[in-house]
Amino acid sequence: MELNYTGKVVLVSGAGRGIGREIALEFAKAGLTVLCVSKNLSSCGAVADEINANGGKAEAFAVDVSKSAEVKEMCTQIIKKYEAVDIIVNNAGITRDNLLMRMTDEEWEDVISTNLSSCFYVVRNLVRAMMGNRRGRIINIASVSGQAGNAGQTNYAAAKAGIIGFTKSLARELAPRNITANVVAPGFIETDMTAVLPPAIVEAAKNNIPLKRTGCVSDIAKVCAFLASDEANYITGQTIAVNGGLYM
Repeated sequence: MELNYTGKVVLVSGAGRGIGREIALEFAKAGLTVLCVSKNLSSCGAVADEINANGGKAEAFAVDVSKSAEVKEMCTQIIKKYEAVDIIVNNAGITRDNLLMRMTDEEWEDVISTNLSSCFYVVRNLVRAMMGNRRGRIINIASVSGQAGNAGQTNYAAAKAGIIGFTKSLARELAPRNITANVVAPGFIETDMTAVLPPAIVEAAKNNIPLKRTGCVSDIAKVCAFLASDEANYITGQTIAVNGGLYM
């Protein structure tokens, strides 16, 4: 099935690397104008440059999505230039792993703000124009940790579980305006974040996955592309687990 979104605009947060980068590239191949957002201009700028060099359309925004004021300013610029965003992919995320009894306020607040509050800030500032068009797609990236929990990640798991509840409520609010909201929950995906793990830990993780292998970033990007398409217009409020069968 070939998906085409020519003329539409998608915003991807955390687009500078890993899963976010692949999502941005996937949408660019389908003909969308891609707004690449990350805290670091060199990373999201490189992705936007790559898209433009390959004949696509992209623009980079260096924004700390954990900061409400920065997100508001960015979205004001976007609405002024593009009038509306058709697809939102909230992918920005960080980890600050620690056991609960040792976790600092900063480790907790940084993860909650970046992973969860950012979804609220972005959607709040872009959804009015989307509602005016009576169409739109919102895709929020959670994690298997938000579904099953993970020792040493109470902050991360809480944020990702919060994304699921946020999205289910959002789906109910926006359904009358023909806007869908769904979650993609990756399992163990090969990225630069997982590349630093010791081989023994990676092999142990594979043994717990029914498919006996890790996933790749394109596995997530292709699911996002499907959820954003007209083929998925009757899917909303759902969490799509892309994890090789982990925690079935």
